Amino acid sequence: MNVHADTADTIVAPATPPGEGALALVRLSGPLCAAIARDALGRREPPVPRRATLGLWRDTAGTVIDQCVVTLHAAGASYTGEPALEITCHGNPLIVAALLRDCRARGCRDATGGEFTRRAFLNGRLDLAQAEAVADTIHARSERALAAARRQLAGELGARVAAWTERALAALAEMEAYIDFADEDLPAGGGVAAPAAALRGLADELAAVAAGARFGPALRDGVTVAIAGAPNAGKSSLLNALLGEERALVSAEPGTTRDFIRERASVGGHAVWLVDTAGLRAAAGAAEIERLGMERARAQVAAADFLLLVADVSTPPPALPEWLPGPLAPERVLLALNKCDLPACAETAAWLPALRRAEVSARTGAGVDALRGALADSLTAAGVVPDCDAFVAGERHAEALRRAAGALGTAADALLAGTAPEFAASDVRLALDALGDITGRVDNERVLDKVFATFCIGK
Repeated sequence: MNVHADTADTIVAPATPPGEGALALVRLSGPLCAAIARDALGRREPPVPRRATLGLWRDTAGTVIDQCVVTLHAAGASYTGEPALEITCHGNPLIVAALLRDCRARGCRDATGGEFTRRAFLNGRLDLAQAEAVADTIHARSERALAAARRQLAGELGARVAAWTERALAALAEMEAYIDFADEDLPAGGGVAAPAAALRGLADELAAVAAGARFGPALRDGVTVAIAGAPNAGKSSLLNALLGEERALVSAEPGTTRDFIRERASVGGHAVWLVDTAGLRAAAGAAEIERLGMERARAQVAAADFLLLVADVSTPPPALPEWLPGPLAPERVLLALNKCDLPACAETAAWLPALRRAEVSARTGAGVDALRGALADSLTAAGVVPDCDAFVAGERHAEALRRAAGALGTAADALLAGTAPEFAASDVRLALDALGDITGRVDNERVLDKVFATFCIGK
């Protein structure tokens, strides 16, 4: 692996967000760390590695910047694999700025976004999939997204790639044995059938894992659930109940919601955008502003990943527009029978029997937790979000897995078609190269630049 020439530099960056706080952290990585700590603290020797040291940090002119806690890490025992230094100071932005200026004066340069993690990768502390998981961990916006990032950071994808690589190598070794030693006394029943079956099975497995990348946007950005129904069904009240706060204005007068409200919530550990829409009814007799609201509601339903259809269970079934819930398949609709604290209309209670349903009272709060659970289960059952045990590959990983699966499938087909095994072996090697790209057998600087482009400064 080619290491950046810039890794000979010592880099510095704040590791905590800008602004005031009790404490702030400044990080350094590179060969000057020990000398900088020694000189700034006014000591004869550098601090003992991995031991927090309290002292006055003085700039190059001898002026005290702050009383700091300094922790030195030796090469091979730090996050980056290089000598590293962590300076914990008071969380005044002026103090952080002064420390950064002093470190620059002592020979450091400002780190670029993700440079600490990039050095950790280049120095073999992390594979590339784990390095990407660092950014995913920082930017996760839901419990499920955080759990997925943790699994990848723990090396799950790297372990899977290693196992897949071993299986491909085993098939390749068997193929090459019959290529190179065709005249030898090899086991009976061998030939191309066994490696072809192994390659086909592995190709199917890789393709299935790659298909899971479709859940990436759901984990990263969240899914959209449109809340729709007739006027005065309690949609806005239900939005407030699901959010646990009074976000939408509520009135007993029908048709008061004229535009949509979009709010983020956590449902079953997933990030969900709840969109409260205008009440839907026959357009005849509706004011122009209400018709415009219904058109926007229709657009929101059409664009949503899932529909929460709300009905007042105490009144006869509403005459909703014929297109609702047409834009979405029945498995992507959950019927919320609201106002269950009132006597139910039997016809409404049995309305739309093909849909999943949940009874709830937005006014009293009865059934709200059950509705959240039903919504979470429905999102999973509809394939809108991944199952909690599913492994979700990133798009870069999925692209490499698709290349590997395609090459392995081509190799299997070539073997069974009687093509020279040498050509099939070449395809297996292409698949191995694609698998290697996932964990970091990468020499292209542009690939690394793209991977680390979204990282924050200091990480």
